[in-house]
Amino acid sequence: MAVFALVHGSGDGGWAWHLVEEQLRSRGHDTVAPDLPTEDETAGLTEFADAVVRAVGDRPGDQDVVVVSHSSGGFVAPLVAERLSADLLVLVQSLVPRPGETPNEWFANAGYAEAVKEQAARDGGVTGSDDPYVLFLHDVPRPLAEEAMRRERPTGGAADDQPWPLPAWPDVPTRFVLCTEDRFLPPAMMRRVAAERLGITEPDEIRSSHCVTLSRPTELADLLVGYLND
Repeated sequence: MAVFALVHGSGDGGWAWHLVEEQLRSRGHDTVAPDLPTEDETAGLTEFADAVVRAVGDRPGDQDVVVVSHSSGGFVAPLVAERLSADLLVLVQSLVPRPGETPNEWFANAGYAEAVKEQAARDGGVTGSDDPYVLFLHDVPRPLAEEAMRRERPTGGAADDQPWPLPAWPDVPTRFVLCTEDRFLPPAMMRRVAAERLGITEPDEIRSSHCVTLSRPTELADLLVGYLND
């Protein structure tokens, strides 16, 4: 049995993981998916990591600890993994930071604008759309997508301009899950980022929008549980 510490992305809360949590718990695992304190504009990456570490608390010593991030949670999950001496770190279509890089700097450094332009030219402009149901939630059932929009939480604040504090990637086995139908973080860009920054040239793939935790929770849980047996 493992405890999965699930780190949400910008604009989300722990609720975004609730379907994945159901899947993991039905298979005998423990989960925590706290809301990061994004409503506090003074909170930084360290405070975000604090919230996850507190949620994990004192778990039985025989449990594996798996830290999983989505999207901008990639700036937080490695901090958590290092502090908890995690057994595994999984980045699900996540930003991959370099030492000293801020979340706001990441997009320019990763070539985001050009990647969006290139993918939009191929898909008729749905990539980069101003409509969140097109950009983020296009394969999420509409009632669930509307609930996600109602639950949208604050973004921005001090964390966006805080340099990533680790001197190097933590010494924790790391996997990357690529969402191949993402219209927000173009898959070609994310594939390149995973290769350049993590040395992962063959990420695992799910045919999903950016909001994979809502659109493909079973497939995602299958991958996460499968990693325990690798």
